[in-house]
Amino acid sequence: MSDVNTASPSEDPVLVDLQDGIAWVTLNRPSKRNAISPPVVYRMCEVLNQLETDPACKVLVLTGAGEAFSAGMDLRDYFRATDGDRDAQLKLFRANAQWQWRQLRFYAKPTIAMVNGWCFGGAFTPLVSCDLAIAAEEATFGLSEINWGIIPAGIVSRAVAQLVRERDAMYLVMTGEPFDGKRAAEIGLVNEAVPRARLRERVVQLAKVLMDKNPTVLRTAKQAYRQAAEMPWEQAGDYLMAKADQSTFADPERGRAQGMKQFLDEKTYRPGLGAYRREER
Repeated sequence: MSDVNTASPSEDPVLVDLQDGIAWVTLNRPSKRNAISPPVVYRMCEVLNQLETDPACKVLVLTGAGEAFSAGMDLRDYFRATDGDRDAQLKLFRANAQWQWRQLRFYAKPTIAMVNGWCFGGAFTPLVSCDLAIAAEEATFGLSEINWGIIPAGIVSRAVAQLVRERDAMYLVMTGEPFDGKRAAEIGLVNEAVPRARLRERVVQLAKVLMDKNPTVLRTAKQAYRQAAEMPWEQAGDYLMAKADQSTFADPERGRAQGMKQFLDEKTYRPGLGAYRREER
């Protein structure tokens, strides 16, 4: 993966560390609480493109360096610095949308957001776009834009509406009050919250569960869910049947056939008590 990390850790805005199938992707501006700047945006586009087809990457974990996940968009470098250059602004906004939701929501690999600290504003979009999210109980979240005289724009409000009940979402948007990881789990923004000392351990545990699944079926299942969730029932029915056929046809492990054989013929697999035995890796 030498092509992913070409800069020294001190200057690379995004770090990548591949360990045992897990790609730890770290936003690396700790002195700015990992606020998202143009270099972060363009580097994330590169990293996601490279890891998506790297066989060494089985699961991608997105996190932040130091005491923050990300404080959101860098107001000076992302907004003010591009106010006078419409072309540069359009290019930047397009690239940011590409990595934060267009690509990340339908990524070919399973993705986990590991929220280790501060998570504010614009950081909610990649958080929501990841398939799963584990937060430190001590992490601090907030949509504080109302206190700055602005609204949670970009695609932030849409991202929050994807996961959080309307009453809870409106409270966050209208008060700007911060909340911790436990509250984030209660309102469905993250899957669960654990003490910070156990955060990485829990994420590794979850990543190993995902890596044990059939990768073709896992990829199809997550993408099918995201698409079907926004379809009418009849359209979703046709779409999901087609995706099931596609998954069976494209699966080099022949997972459906293996599972059926182990359940019906060999009597070695019982659904609900674990995964079928993957005979081809």
